[in-house]
Amino acid sequence: MTEATAAAPINPTIDNRIAVLILQHPQEQDRVLGTAKLVCSTLVNARLTIGLSWRNLGHALNAPADARQWGVLYLGSAAVEQVGPLIAVDRKGAPLADQQTARRGLKGIVALDGNWAQAKALWWRNPWLTKLRRFVVVPDGPSLYGDLRREARSDAVSTLEAVALALSALEQDQAVREKLLAPFRGLLARARAAGIRDSRRDRRGRPLRP
Repeated sequence: MTEATAAAPINPTIDNRIAVLILQHPQEQDRVLGTAKLVCSTLVNARLTIGLSWRNLGHALNAPADARQWGVLYLGSAAVEQVGPLIAVDRKGAPLADQQTARRGLKGIVALDGNWAQAKALWWRNPWLTKLRRFVVVPDGPSLYGDLRREARSDAVSTLEAVALALSALEQDQAVREKLLAPFRGLLARARAAGIRDSRRDRRGRPLRP
C-alpha cells in the first residue's frame, strides 16, 4: 500500500502577518494525516513545537514574546450562538461584547495539535495558556477529513482548518484560508486514492493499520 504523504511546498507560500505557534502532543507527531507540518510549510511565520509542557510562551516559541499580545484557539464552543468564524470569549466561554478590541494589537495565535484528549492535556499542563486571549473557531461545515479520521466531537476540525479560519478572520483575507486548504485537499485526495485512513506510523515511517 502506498503512503499518502504531505507534499510540502518548497518555499512557504503565505506571508502571514499574525504569527502561528502550534503546540503538538508527542503522540500526534506520528499521525499519517496530521496537518501541523503542512501548516508550517505553507506559512512563512509559523513554528511547530513538540512536547507536553513549557515554562511560558517565550519558552515554547523559543523567542521573546509578550503573552498579552497573543491568543489561543480555545477548546470548546462559544456559550451562545454567534456568527463566526472566530469569536473572542472570556474565561467562561461567553463572547466578549467588543470583538474588535479583543483582536487589537494581536501578534500571534497558539493552536493545540492532537486529538481531543491530547489537546486537553496540553491545556492543563501549560497554565500560562490561560493568560492568553481566548478565541473560539466556529467552522462553517464539517472537517474535510470526512471518514478518514475519527474525532471525539462532530464539530471538530483539523489543526490546519482551524488555523486557516482564524487567520482568514484576523487578517481579513479569505485567500489565506483557501491557500492553506489547497495542500490539505491534496493530501486527503492522495490518501483516499491509496485507501489510507489516518493512523500512526511504525518505526520505519509506514502507516499502521487502524
